[in-house]
Amino acid sequence: FFFFFLMIRRPPRSTPLYSSAASDVYKRQGINAEYMGNSKMSSVGKGKGGRGKATNKATSRSTRAGLQFPVGRIARFLKQGRYAERIGAGAPVYLAAVLEYLCAEVLELAGNAARDNKKTRIVPRHIQLAIRNDEELNKLMSNTTIANGGVLPNIHSYLLPKHAKNEEEEPSQSLS
Repeated sequence: FFFFFLMIRRPPRSTPLYSSAASDVYKRQGINAEYMGNSKMSSVGKGKGGRGKATNKATSRSTRAGLQFPVGRIARFLKQGRYAERIGAGAPVYLAAVLEYLCAEVLELAGNAARDNKKTRIVPRHIQLAIRNDEELNKLMSNTTIANGGVLPNIHSYLLPKHAKNEEEEPSQSLS
C-alpha cells in the first residue's frame, strides 16, 4: 500500500528522459552517450575530431563476428523454436560459426571428391563420398540418408575369389 501511495504522489516528469542536462552529465563523467542508448546524442564523440559526417551505418551481427552464416536469422529460429525460454546473445553467433565450419568442411571434401571423379560440379554423390570417407563426419552423420548419394563402393572379402594356392591346399585337408 505504501508503494502504491508513492506512485500516485510522484509528480510527472517535466523534462524528457534524455535531456541536454543529461548530456552535460555524460560529458563531465566521460561517458559516450551512444552507449547509454540515446539516439539524440549519438553524434557526441563521433567522426574525426568533430570534422566530417558521422557514419551511422548499421552492421550486421554476422559482419561483426566475421561470419558468412546469418546470425540474426539463426537467433530468430532459436527463439521461434522454443528450445529455451531465453536465448543469450552469444548463442546464435556460436551456432552460426559451428554451422559455417561444418559446411566449409563438407564442401571442401565434396569438392575434392568431385575433382577426383573429373567433375566440376558437386552432386549429392560427392557429398556422400566426402562424408562417408571422413571418420568424424561419418560418425556425426551416421543416421543420415543423403538422397541420390548411393553407397560406398565396398565388396566384402568373403565374396572375393580365392587364390590358386588356397584351392590346392584345401583338397589335401579334406576328410578321407
